[in-house]
Amino acid sequence: MFQNTVFTSCDPFVVVPHPLAHSWFRSDMSSDPEKMATAPPACHGGCTSHGDAVTTSDASKPRRIRIDCHTHILPSNLPPDYYTSYKQGTGEKYVSFEPCAGSCNVRMFHNGKFFREVEENCFAPSARLRDMADTDVDVQVLSTVPVMFSYWEDPDDAIDLAMRINDEISEVCRANPSRFIGLGTLPMTHPELAIQELRRLMSLGLAGVEIGSNVGGRQLSEPEFFPIFEACAELGAAVFIHPWNMPRPDTTSKYWLPWLVGMPAETSMAICSLIFSRVFDRLPSLRVMFAHGGGSFPGTIGRIEHGYACRPDLVACDGAATPRDYLRSFWIDSLVHDEDALQLVYKLFGSANIVMGSDYPFPLGEQAPGALVDASAALSDADKDALLWRNAFAWLGMSDKPFRAAAEERVAAQRRAAADRAADAAGDGATAPATE
Repeated sequence: MFQNTVFTSCDPFVVVPHPLAHSWFRSDMSSDPEKMATAPPACHGGCTSHGDAVTTSDASKPRRIRIDCHTHILPSNLPPDYYTSYKQGTGEKYVSFEPCAGSCNVRMFHNGKFFREVEENCFAPSARLRDMADTDVDVQVLSTVPVMFSYWEDPDDAIDLAMRINDEISEVCRANPSRFIGLGTLPMTHPELAIQELRRLMSLGLAGVEIGSNVGGRQLSEPEFFPIFEACAELGAAVFIHPWNMPRPDTTSKYWLPWLVGMPAETSMAICSLIFSRVFDRLPSLRVMFAHGGGSFPGTIGRIEHGYACRPDLVACDGAATPRDYLRSFWIDSLVHDEDALQLVYKLFGSANIVMGSDYPFPLGEQAPGALVDASAALSDADKDALLWRNAFAWLGMSDKPFRAAAEERVAAQRRAAADRAADAAGDGATAPATE
């Protein structure tokens, strides 16, 4: 449906072009919605009037392998009226898509209202691969955009939408097996169906699932969700927990607070829910990664520990150990935007429990995936390799061999190209005529 279509954003709260993908966004990093709305989109779909894409790869500098564990993709296989066959088929609760006439954009509608416009790198593998080449990303782990979770749905509708999304992600990964690893989505409000779909998506070759930080406002510690985590552990499915459905969006939307403050708090709530409900104790083989550097959890762990110590009747009521005892029980991504914050999470979680994640292709993501880790003076070369790619495979429970071989060949090709250019430049200098 969306082939050869490019997307942009008019809403500061939602999807916009990835900053590295297009020169207009790099030159104007304004958060002003009016500027975002009027900036000219750069297209990969055949348009030539919007400017050239920015290439950020510098082949003259040796680089490390990069596995981006936090990227989002939208389905391109949903017809505009896919929801009309659903029991709640009014379109008010579903995300629908509408190509924009006369442009390369696609508009999204949610709750019956215009929601956002997005670029093709939100759904087209070819656009993603170009951006990956520009930013030296060797592999992306794909997960859906949280607005597609739709946890409120009727059981039949919920499983249908999840299957559509999971089928497309698996197809993208099969078509690009050395570049993409997929995570599916589950109808979490219907645990039996969720486990059924988990088994199916794992049989498709997906590596695990992405789930929201809460399910219809219910914390992940609720007993009804434990069988899903139990099935993930049994099947070896990696779990990526992403914040969404932040509290009080209607009263805190000014200043982008749901995204800047609500999301980190949501992630911390999810971490604490799994710690204090003893999910990690009961399922020691479960592999869970939390987005955005664990949100506000690393910065508030002292307060959380103090609460555990001073009110165990409220905090440790299910028998959990002290929160610090669980810091090696799960992973976080590296998306913290700040060297001091990176050093904090490194101090807390060590070099083995952090993976690189950029939140591509969204504006709050890291513009150059892995740049903060690569530039850190506090990390050793071994630490950087661990964060940028080695830890990804530990969390995913996968062998790195096929991906590593392909990535190493790309790195080697860049180095050969750099050496050839250096030799050509030296030759040109040696033969240049003398000037007065």
